[in-house]
Amino acid sequence: MKLKNTLGVVIGSLVAASSMSVLAQGQGAVEVEAFGKRSFTESNRDVTNGNLFGGSVGYYLTDDVSLNLSHGVYESIEADLVPGGSGEKDIDGTLSTVEALYHFGTPGAQSLRPYVSAGFGHQQLDNTAARGQDKTTFAIAGAGVKYYFSEMFFAKAGVDVLHSLDTENTEWQAGVGVGLNFGGSTKPVAQVVEAAPEPMPEPTPVEEPAQVVRVELDVKFDFDKAQVKEESYGDIKNLADFMKQYPQTTTTVEGHTDSVGSDAYNQGLSEKRANAVRDVLVNQYGVEGERVNAAGYGEAQPVADNATDSGRAVNRRVEAEVEAQAQ
Repeated sequence: MKLKNTLGVVIGSLVAASSMSVLAQGQGAVEVEAFGKRSFTESNRDVTNGNLFGGSVGYYLTDDVSLNLSHGVYESIEADLVPGGSGEKDIDGTLSTVEALYHFGTPGAQSLRPYVSAGFGHQQLDNTAARGQDKTTFAIAGAGVKYYFSEMFFAKAGVDVLHSLDTENTEWQAGVGVGLNFGGSTKPVAQVVEAAPEPMPEPTPVEEPAQVVRVELDVKFDFDKAQVKEESYGDIKNLADFMKQYPQTTTTVEGHTDSVGSDAYNQGLSEKRANAVRDVLVNQYGVEGERVNAAGYGEAQPVADNATDSGRAVNRRVEAEVEAQAQ
């Protein structure tokens, strides 16, 4: 038969269509599917197991509940020439169903949605040895899972149990399918048309006062040294990050010394210390050079008593301060 080839063309078309523009899933969506199933029959019907190929269309009544209609054609199913005896012949058959599916999970691309189903089906087998044309109505229950590769394209696997209301036989099917989801909306919004109210005067906007933000730097130096200590790099980086966040800011790094040594020597040492910190800001942490000035004040501006070791250690420093206005 040509049905397998036709099914292959349908599946290929569904895969190609998945590259189309994405449409939302949910209430109001329509799904079409091509499927293949293996059908397992009871032995007392004098027919063999076979394959069922077909398609279905479903409409989503809600985001989770759909109503599906399907039709399939049996292949590779045979009937005994003599019931209970030997010898077989090919027979034709169809199965049409109407089912309601309840989906779990959330609609969307790359989502896994298990489902349960229930409904009814009508099967017709022609040329059977036992009764010629064999017709029966099934009550159907099933379960499975869908995986949505995108909003549109999905693959499906599931199992169905079919119970004949005519003969009390119970059969089952296992199958896979691929399909497309068209349209719908995961969260439909009701549109309400109301009379337009009288326009209200626009309120006068109130501007929030600008908030001043500030960062300060205090780098300490060893006696008679102008090298920046490793422990101070983190504080210097904080100042650099602040200046990058507020590119309109500038700063002056100010170098100081204790009172040991001559005024001229301490003036030069304070300038070296200021330039050392400036170099770290500019060359290591990337602050533009024109935004950072350096100045030395020698021993002229102590902040602690130079008569003690601890006081002199506090005075050997480089200071900087940056302010900015943040809305």
